Amino acid sequence: MKHIFLLSAFSLLLAGTGSSAWAQQVYRCVGAGGAAPEYINNTKEAQTRNCKLVSGGNVTVVQSSPAVKAATVRVATAGGPAASGSNSAEQRARDSDSRAILEAELKKAEAKLAEQQKEYNNGEPEKQGIEGRNYQRYLDRVAEMKESINRNQSDIAGLKREISRLPAPTATN
Repeated sequence: MKHIFLLSAFSLLLAGTGSSAWAQQVYRCVGAGGAAPEYINNTKEAQTRNCKLVSGGNVTVVQSSPAVKAATVRVATAGGPAASGSNSAEQRARDSDSRAILEAELKKAEAKLAEQQKEYNNGEPEKQGIEGRNYQRYLDRVAEMKESINRNQSDIAGLKREISRLPAPTATN
């Protein structure tokens, strides 16, 4: 069994360390007879097999047995998923599930925002209990409400951004 590098964790590791000591070069070796390409990080093996250096893209590391010397990687490009035809249906199902979850979260966040804005009352919420005598407590609560509304609006914008990044839903017959 070989080490498989999938895209994002390795790039996070590289970005998080800031050290070139962690950087590994990844090579793409074309399989014989039209076989699927293989990705390795062993420079000597790459030179003997006439492999090409891969630049760009993200790589994720997945542990395997420690007896393996070379590593195999999967590199996804910005053009689309690196899935085969049989995996595309699974990917569409995952995308559909992701979209449903994100849309449900968006609806919850929008409902919460509407409730917060109603209670906020354009910056003049009703005073509660001791706030009639302690104006600073009222001002603090109003400021907290405003911050909460801003956070919720930011969350909604993030959810919408994530939904827009997903592939368009496919029509089912």
